[in-house]
Amino acid sequence: MSTPLSDEEIDRLARKRANAKLGWYMHFAIYVVVNLFIFAMSQHAFGHRPWSVYPLLGWGLGLVLHGLSVFVLGSGSSLRERLEEREREALRRRQ
Repeated sequence: MSTPLSDEEIDRLARKRANAKLGWYMHFAIYVVVNLFIFAMSQHAFGHRPWSVYPLLGWGLGLVLHGLSVFVLGSGSSLRERLEEREREALRRRQ
């Protein structure tokens, strides 16, 4: 099992995780605003051409990967903790 964290370590990890999540929420908000603008521009300024889907998809992939790194693979996530514990146990068995 892992050693218990001190209050300072808990505060540092909580701050780091909250900042990472806030960063993703800001990324998402900017993504929505900019892509709404791009969509509106493509519909009205350039003759109804659906080119706006390309930045939407490309940036959307980046947003999904950012979300995975924050919510699934970020420090303190349950998946990461389980994988780290599994690796610790495997290393202990080899010794």
